[in-house]
Amino acid sequence: MLTPIFDKVSPRPFLKWAGGKSQLIQQYLPYFPKSFKTYYEPFLGGGAIFFHLLPAQAVLTDINLELINTYRCLRDNVEELIALLEVHQMNHSQDYYYKVRSLIDGTEIEKAARVIYLNKTCFNGLYRENLQGQFNVPIGRYKNPKICSSALLYSVSAVLQSAQIEVRPFEAVLEFAKTPNNFVYFDPPYYPLSQTSNFTAYSRNAFSEHDQIRLRDIVGELAHRNVKVMLSNSDSPFIRQLYRDFNIYTISATRSINSKASNRGKISEILVTTYKN
Repeated sequence: MLTPIFDKVSPRPFLKWAGGKSQLIQQYLPYFPKSFKTYYEPFLGGGAIFFHLLPAQAVLTDINLELINTYRCLRDNVEELIALLEVHQMNHSQDYYYKVRSLIDGTEIEKAARVIYLNKTCFNGLYRENLQGQFNVPIGRYKNPKICSSALLYSVSAVLQSAQIEVRPFEAVLEFAKTPNNFVYFDPPYYPLSQTSNFTAYSRNAFSEHDQIRLRDIVGELAHRNVKVMLSNSDSPFIRQLYRDFNIYTISATRSINSKASNRGKISEILVTTYKN
């Protein structure tokens, strides 16, 4: 049973995630659809838009098995998950981090706790896998990382109760979203602006230029069904040309992941919609 602690803490992303949208929501507000019944997010990641909208009905999907398992365990077994995170909190150290990072096996709840622990203690909260599918981000420089926030986890678990959460490729949204009462938000790995910014995957599955084109085609099919679609991506000539038949808006963002500090800072992104408010 979920505790009343949910009343005291607003649900929000519980994971740090590359490209998370928490800082951009205020700019997105004018572009969200005025009304919809069911929300779909095929690139779930940190789920910032979901936690802002708090839709009554939602289908949340991603190809990252570890990520989806974490969301499902948080929804279904929050108390057991918190208990395991408290153990990680108590034992955290550099040696402990690398010991946990090297683990592969475990129950679903143990894997979920491991994902959250590593996310809270790794460098920049970055999720990255090697070609074998193993998490390989080094430890971050945190003096006293907050690994287990029970109040937040209870609040997130509460809002996930009515959500359908599955491992699915992004094109699977075509199986679900079919009417004007549906709203789909796509936040794919961004098209790189340069070779040095080529961070197009957070797992062993890269997101290619061909995938960007396939995604555009899916947006077109959803628009043909009168499904409301919003999409975020990098502000590049390729992406602007790809979505030239839709509404394109410019968003001011902050780039936080780059190997050179001088290349971090303000940058424009685009927001695409298939409708106008």
